[in-house]
Amino acid sequence: MRTTMDTLARQVDPAHTAILIVDMQKDFCTPGFGAEQAGRDMGPANRAIPHIRRLLDGARAVGAAVAHVGFWTLPDNGSDSDTWLWKRKGATVSSPTLCIAGTEGARFIDELAPVPGELEIRKHRYSAFTATNLDLLLRARDVRTLIVTGVSTNVCVETTFRAGFELGYAVVVPPETCASWDHDLHEAALANVRHRFGVTPPLQDILTIWGQ
Repeated sequence: MRTTMDTLARQVDPAHTAILIVDMQKDFCTPGFGAEQAGRDMGPANRAIPHIRRLLDGARAVGAAVAHVGFWTLPDNGSDSDTWLWKRKGATVSSPTLCIAGTEGARFIDELAPVPGELEIRKHRYSAFTATNLDLLLRARDVRTLIVTGVSTNVCVETTFRAGFELGYAVVVPPETCASWDHDLHEAALANVRHRFGVTPPLQDILTIWGQ
């Protein structure tokens, strides 16, 4: 019989939950790297790091699945369509040369680095599901709920939770664990979660359920 996912405790049961850490890479989070060079304020992303780390530690302690998702741009625009490149060139406080494959900027930040046994997903688009094997790997682990974190709330985090919901996953987005260069867009994305896609509980609510 199918479990009703009508309470947070049921949704975040570690037996069927995965946390997705989206784009917490040096180009998006570290001073001196790509996004800051493009004019982005690193403050919001850096304020989210300790909260994501608390969630990550909690997930590891209770045995929830963990997936580290990273942007991965092939050199010489090898992964870019004309339309994609056009919009990337005009994107706010961004650049089409962020997270070039194999560069230091594409590395996950040290504070949230993967450990053996955790998934590492490389994506060429905003959503963690577009043209990746993430859905297959999550289903192999019997995952039913996604706790989505990272940057930016209104772009890669939002396209990921929308895609995940469409694929049948329950969506949980703790507000402290994601960030955007624009606070209004951050709040609008969280409002979209509450209205249509899932829930936005405080991080501590999840950790309390996990006995932490």
